[in-house]
Amino acid sequence: MVTNSNSNSKIGVLLVGHGSRLPYGKDVISQLAQIYQQQTEYPVEIGFMNMSKPSIPSSINKLAQMGVEKIVVTPVFLAPGVHTTQDIPRILGLNNGDETPEHGHSHSHDHSEEEIHFHGEIIYTDPLGPDPKIADIIKDRVNNAL
Repeated sequence: MVTNSNSNSKIGVLLVGHGSRLPYGKDVISQLAQIYQQQTEYPVEIGFMNMSKPSIPSSINKLAQMGVEKIVVTPVFLAPGVHTTQDIPRILGLNNGDETPEHGHSHSHDHSEEEIHFHGEIIYTDPLGPDPKIADIIKDRVNNAL
């Protein structure tokens, strides 16, 4: 992958997974990141909420060290839930991660959470959702099983 000084080199992508003591989730996210990396000019990293490494802050910091000014964070989850609407935004330091604004950026249940050293823009996307492409995958699985 050749990165040059055009505006695209100032954008990074972070794919976020849940994390697990088992390796399978990390393997899938890693493989998705490799596939996506081949389809884009942006640097692509992965990060996990807990248990798996690298952590979300670690990957944000890695992209920051590459000189990106804007990071698009996409949770590789199917549906919105507590993790995508509260936990991940809180780890990213985004206000919508706090249910109670009077507590500010609460880090009460972070486990030795690293600090994020990135002062650019973080754009946080929705999870994957009911995308027709996912329905195509389901159709393939069903057809292959018959």
